[in-house]
Amino acid sequence: MKKTAELVNGYKSMNEVHYFSDVLKEYELPLFHTIGEVEPGRLKMLSLFSGCGGMDLGFEGDFICNVKSVPKDSGWIDKKVNKNWVLLKKNRFSTIFANDILEEAYLTWTNYMQRYGKDPSIYHLESVVDLVKLHHCGVKVFPEDVDILTGGFPCQDFSVAGKRLGFNSITSHDGSKLPEEIPSEENRGKLYFWMKQVIDITKPKIFVAENVKGLTNLGNVKNIIQKDFSRAGGDGYIVLPPRVLHAGDYGVPETRERVIFIGIRRSSLNEKARLILESDNIPDEYYPYPKQTHKYTMHSTGTIDPVSCKDVFEGILEPEESLDLSQMFYSKAKYMGKHCQGQTEIHIEGLGPTIRSEHHGNIEFRRLSAEHGGQNINELESGLKERRLTPRECAMIQTFPPDYPFVRYKDHSKHFQVSQSGAYKVIGNAVPPVLAYNIARRLQDLWPLYFE
Repeated sequence: MKKTAELVNGYKSMNEVHYFSDVLKEYELPLFHTIGEVEPGRLKMLSLFSGCGGMDLGFEGDFICNVKSVPKDSGWIDKKVNKNWVLLKKNRFSTIFANDILEEAYLTWTNYMQRYGKDPSIYHLESVVDLVKLHHCGVKVFPEDVDILTGGFPCQDFSVAGKRLGFNSITSHDGSKLPEEIPSEENRGKLYFWMKQVIDITKPKIFVAENVKGLTNLGNVKNIIQKDFSRAGGDGYIVLPPRVLHAGDYGVPETRERVIFIGIRRSSLNEKARLILESDNIPDEYYPYPKQTHKYTMHSTGTIDPVSCKDVFEGILEPEESLDLSQMFYSKAKYMGKHCQGQTEIHIEGLGPTIRSEHHGNIEFRRLSAEHGGQNINELESGLKERRLTPRECAMIQTFPPDYPFVRYKDHSKHFQVSQSGAYKVIGNAVPPVLAYNIARRLQDLWPLYFE
C-alpha cells in the first residue's frame, strides 16, 4: 500500500480528506439540510457549554453509531450503514443556540453541525457569564420559546483528577487565572449558577445539567446545586435527585460516569404529572432518567453485553495507512513509567478509560511494547508499534460518529485549523453522544405525558 503522504499529496485540496472515514468508505452521506431551518414540530433546544457537540448530537439524533450500542428492540435505528454501523433516527429536538469559550470547540461544532442545517452564527464563542451580562444590558442574546436547555457546566473543579477546589476555583469563567485571594462569583466552579440564570431568562420546560461523578461526594455541593437549580424562575422547577449514569450501561465503550440533574418547570406540567413528580415515589412511567440498556455495572438492569473498544475500532487503519486526519495525527509522547497518569495500555476487549481533555501527553496507549508490559502480543508480533490512542480512537470510545472530522487543515493549506492537541481536548470534554441519545429518547417519550 502507498504511503499516506503520497496519497494525500494527490488531492487537489487538503480539505478533500476532511471527511474520510476508515470504516464508512462505502457510505454516502445524506444531502445537507437547508441552513437555518427548524422543521415544524421539533422542540427548540438551547445548549450551553456545548463543546464539540456531544450532548447536542445525542439530542438531535440522526447520527451514525455502532450497531452494538443500540438495543435491537428499541426502534431507534433508521437504517443500516454496513455490518457494524447504523444511522440512528432523528429526535424531535433541534439546537437553536450553542456556546463555548474554546475556539476548537466552535470550529469542530460549526463544521460538523452544518450538515444538520445549523448556521454557524447560532454558536456563540463567549462565556455564559458575558452572555448573561449582555442580556441584562438590554442586548437580545437568547432565543425565545425555548423548550429544553442543556449544559455540561465545567467539571475540572469537581473532578477527582483535579485539585477539587469546587466553588472556590481560582480559574475565571473565561479560562484565565483569578488572584487566589479574591473570591469571585464568576469563577469556573460557580458557572452552574450562571446556567441557572439562563434558565431564569429563557424558562425552558425542561433542563438537563451534566457534571462529573466527583461532584456527588464533594461535601454538600450536590445538594446546594440541586437547591439552586430548583429556585430558577422563582422556585419554578421540580429538580429530581440527580443520578450518576455509567456510560458503559448505555452502549458506550468507556468507564465514564457522569451526574445528571433534570429539572421540569412546574407551570408547564399538566396537573397529574405535576402531582406525581412532586411526590416522594415517582412511578417508572413518569421517571425521566433513562433505563440502562447494557449490563456493565453490578446494579444495571440492562441485558445487553457491554460494547468494547474492539467493537468500535474494527476497520480502523493504523495511522500510517489511514487517510483520516484524526487517525493520522496523534500524541507522540513517550512512555514515562507506570507512576505517571496515562501510561497504561487500554483493554481492547473491554471498556476504554475515561477520555480526558487536559492530556499533556497522558493519553492512554493503544498498545505498549513488550518491554513496557504490553499485552497485545499478536499485534506486537505482527510488527505493530507502541503508540498512544489517536483522536479518532478517543472519539470512537466516546461514541462520536466515525465521519466527524476533528483534526482539520485550514482551507487550501497544510496548516492545521484544529490540531490533534485541540481535538483531544474537545473530545475529552464532551458528553458521549450515545449516552445523550438515551437521555433524549427518554425525555422525548415523556414529553406528551408531562405537557399535554
